[in-house]
Amino acid sequence: MLTTTGTSVIPAIPAIPAIRRFVHWVADPDVTSVPQVRARVRATLEAWAVPLDAADVLLLAVSELVGNVVRHAGAGRMRVGVAAGAGWLRLDVADQGAGLPRLPAPRAEVDPESESGRGLLIVQLMAAEMGGELSVVAHEFGKSVRVRIPAA
Repeated sequence: MLTTTGTSVIPAIPAIPAIRRFVHWVADPDVTSVPQVRARVRATLEAWAVPLDAADVLLLAVSELVGNVVRHAGAGRMRVGVAAGAGWLRLDVADQGAGLPRLPAPRAEVDPESESGRGLLIVQLMAAEMGGELSVVAHEFGKSVRVRIPAA
């Protein structure tokens, strides 16, 4: 089950760029949540008129990151957020799992016979190709994986 919070405007703070748009959902990390969350992110990006190349990167990222939560995080809730502002688009996928994903090395070699372990590398490479980044943040309640790319 997904719950949604609406768009909110945050006033500008001099040292921190303002977020003009922000939407997030809370869901149970199960296989049915992957297409549901992806559809909601797609609808949000379309409503914001995000260019197709940026939308494609974020849609691939949300599928990979939510899929990782379903596979690895287990119990608890998952939060997915999309934000736009100050020339950037941001996707955050947070879960309550204790383990931190290992981000791939910049020139990581991937075993062509492997059946998993490529998702974060693909997301990282696509974000970097657009001038963005992939990062992981540990926090009190688990972790967040963030993809940030230029909006234009």
